[in-house]
Amino acid sequence: MSDSAPARPPLRRLLRSVSKPALAAVAAGGAIGALARYGLTAAFPTEPGSFDLATFIANTVGGLLIGVLMILVTEVAPGLSMIRPFVGVGILGGFTTFSTYIVDIGRAANAGATLLAVVYAFATMAAALGAAALGMYATRRLLLRRRA
Repeated sequence: MSDSAPARPPLRRLLRSVSKPALAAVAAGGAIGALARYGLTAAFPTEPGSFDLATFIANTVGGLLIGVLMILVTEVAPGLSMIRPFVGVGILGGFTTFSTYIVDIGRAANAGATLLAVVYAFATMAAALGAAALGMYATRRLLLRRRA
């Protein structure tokens, strides 16, 4: 018995196994989401060592919309197969930015704002997860009210 992990398929083979329409949907949605996030960054520029409001807003609003989307694609319209890759992975994946969130924490810590880094780390994660839960809850409530 070997302790080594099973070999992963080469990326080229993996990409060939994904449908071309799904890849196109992710790419188009990602461009839209990234442009929206860039707009937020331009609207709310941030200096190192200060609270990055643009990233906080992107991750919180993105979390809310992901919560709404998950209810819609699983409970309302599960047959719409391109909605999740286009909106979920593409637009919202391009809009939310947890990689920038991690960089922002490091920048704040490197600028000597350790308390801000810790508060930002926890506040952003709590806000994004709370917003996702709120989006799911509110969407279910609206759907129940509409059906009644």
